[in-house]
Amino acid sequence: MDIAAYMAEVGQQARAAATRVARSTTAVRNQALLATAEVLDAARDVLAVANGKDLKQARENGLDAALLDRLELTPARIDAMIEGLKQVASLPDPIGAITDMAYRPSGIQVGKMRVPLGVIGIIYESRPNVTVEAASLCLKSGNASILRGGSESIHSNQAIARCLSEGLAKAGLPEMAVQVIKTTDRAAVGELITMPAYVDVIVPRGGKGLIERVSRDARVPVIKHLDGVCHVYIDGHADPEKALKVAVNAKTQRYGTCNTMETLLIDKEIAEDILPLLVQAFVEKGVELRGCERTRAIVGGISEATEADWEAEYLAPVLAVCVVDGLDGAIDHINRYSSQHTDSIVTENYTRARRFITEVDSSSVMVNASTRFADGFEYGLGAEIGISTDKIHARGPVGLEGLTSQKYVVFGDGHIRT
Repeated sequence: MDIAAYMAEVGQQARAAATRVARSTTAVRNQALLATAEVLDAARDVLAVANGKDLKQARENGLDAALLDRLELTPARIDAMIEGLKQVASLPDPIGAITDMAYRPSGIQVGKMRVPLGVIGIIYESRPNVTVEAASLCLKSGNASILRGGSESIHSNQAIARCLSEGLAKAGLPEMAVQVIKTTDRAAVGELITMPAYVDVIVPRGGKGLIERVSRDARVPVIKHLDGVCHVYIDGHADPEKALKVAVNAKTQRYGTCNTMETLLIDKEIAEDILPLLVQAFVEKGVELRGCERTRAIVGGISEATEADWEAEYLAPVLAVCVVDGLDGAIDHINRYSSQHTDSIVTENYTRARRFITEVDSSSVMVNASTRFADGFEYGLGAEIGISTDKIHARGPVGLEGLTSQKYVVFGDGHIRT
């Protein structure tokens, strides 16, 4: 296959489809989503056969148990894909909404209208259910999409792609509005991220290596986050019971997510009282602790934390613990080591909470809440395409609105500028 020619054809088809999707009505796009849900439901056996091929190949290639689990399309996960399509169909449509209308001294009215981005390229790994999630969000927000899944899920993704095409056709939308790349050749990624004539934005979802490569080589804008080095700071004015609940949940509710706490900070004023309780709770959960010198002086049996630990995204039952000099020390530590993803303070002091949310420069900053809430569904977005730690266009969980832009609209009545 001539990869460059193939990807150029995909890009041209996506650009043409994007124009038709953008001018389609909410009802038509919802019809496509609901039709796809019905097609997926009817194609369970086909999906199982395709997924079985991927699982067989993955086992032969020695993929570990965690990756095999992510790859498997169980009946429950197919149910979740179907339910996800229905939920996205039920979400409010952001496209065409006009806001901030105001009269200017000249007599014209100026406002902003929400519009699709155009063509969105999404690169992801392992989980084939992401194909449906990404396609549905792009379609609902009036965009065409080009999806490049992991090579290990090629058969599953192509089977899902056929369901998406059938759903689009049933609603009268172009099948090329959602295209799943048919080749596992990595050169396709290189072409996708360097086609500004056809692709308006890239969203990479996967490991740090993938995201670094895309960020480095892309010639189109990228919505991404590299790491999830998230912190919880227990302030000297914290309620101990709340602090214990929030810290333990932030770390142990789920280990392998980007919004899981990786470093726990504790005000030196309360460290001797609360540290033993926290250590006991984490040890009972099987979490390995790595502490600073002051932490280890208060509680024995903890490994020494190195500089690398403050920068680590473990994605595992490992936690770095540091005793800091109050709020100033916590803010300094976070702004030095944080990946600007999600950071939380536990305190009963309103003034300190305000300082924390003002001075900590992260995409989500919380007060008395677990970092695990940094999620599109929990934020009321309905669903998310990912989380962005960038500061331009979209920041934090990226839902439907994050897949759109705004343009100015002006209304007059024969007005001219003098």
